[in-house]
Amino acid sequence: MSFPPCPSCSSEYVYQDQSNLICPECAFEWNPDEKLAEDTISVKDANGTLLADGDKVTVIKDLKIKGSSQVIKIGTRALIRRIKEAKDHQLDCKVDGVGEMMVTAKFVKKA
Repeated sequence: MSFPPCPSCSSEYVYQDQSNLICPECAFEWNPDEKLAEDTISVKDANGTLLADGDKVTVIKDLKIKGSSQVIKIGTRALIRRIKEAKDHQLDCKVDGVGEMMVTAKFVKKA
């Protein structure tokens, strides 16, 4: 049997205990039949449009990459893989020409 990854830490080593699923890495327990509160994270782009997993976005400002001499230029497209609730970097994206990285929602607009 294959179970969905842990919604807390994305671990794939999930096992079932009666009606609940349990993650051995972070000890998170959940019932897969119930809707989780984390599924309702709302993140807005620079224009105030709600973003969701799988949306395509465009960078609206040149962004320096920490620890690198690379810059993400204005107009670069990205695909949102996952949205996380965080102070600064909410979007886990695949950025064209750069790769996977976390991006702040206020520096992108929905394409």
